Amino acid sequence: MSPTDSAAPAPAVLQVRGLTKSFGANTVLRGIDLDVPRGKVVALIGPSGSGKTTILRSLNGLETPDGGSVTVGAQLAGAGPEEPRKGHGVNLTLDFSAPVSRRELASLRDRSAMVFQHYNLFPHMTVLQNVIEGPVQVQKRPRPQAVDEADRLLERVGLLEKRDAYPFELSGGQQQRVGIVRALALKPQLLLFDEPTSALDPELVDDVLAVIKELADEGWTMVIVTHELAFARQTADEVVFMDGGIVVERGPASQVLRQPREERTRQFVRRLLHEL
Repeated sequence: MSPTDSAAPAPAVLQVRGLTKSFGANTVLRGIDLDVPRGKVVALIGPSGSGKTTILRSLNGLETPDGGSVTVGAQLAGAGPEEPRKGHGVNLTLDFSAPVSRRELASLRDRSAMVFQHYNLFPHMTVLQNVIEGPVQVQKRPRPQAVDEADRLLERVGLLEKRDAYPFELSGGQQQRVGIVRALALKPQLLLFDEPTSALDPELVDDVLAVIKELADEGWTMVIVTHELAFARQTADEVVFMDGGIVVERGPASQVLRQPREERTRQFVRRLLHEL
């Protein structure tokens, strides 16, 4: 989906420069650069341990990088395809070459929302309570407004009748759809997905992927860590292949997944397609 020569490139919602991270002697990220234009989907692929999840956690303030910077371009992007929320009118840049505060990490987290591999729903809360927890307790939005928006989102993914159920009463696919609704309820500028289907039974995968594809079609800006190559090819505007904490190859999904330039990428794609 490359722009024509006459079209201006979409402004970046996310800019990552020189991101580094080590856990003890294990260096996980080795100077990662990443740009995600507004309304685009970037898929991160690569073997286990390549640093994909660490990038997502760094973008959501769950990990603190050792160096580099992250900019969320609030000035250039609204809250997804909807109206921007109050407080999102200026760019936010965190420079990790110096210590960052908890407040700065919280500001970063406020601009993105994570959908986790294993759902991470609060087991003692109903579906509705899970969805409104962030908007009410963290963002201090009025509870009636948060409930109305939660009901609208739950109806959209076919789970309104489950609003008073607890997570243990739901299938894995239903729990993951609640996780997506919980992320959308925060009205983030950036949606982050960490292997959203890897914990699901095969027959439940398609429902979750259909919801994510619909969000992509609506113009949500997303970074998705996935091993679903067919899904990445259909949904992502750009695919980034990582290995050993570096970006080995990036480009349009059709190019990287069908005609990769780098031998390491070709090996990975061939192996994953063979396993499927």
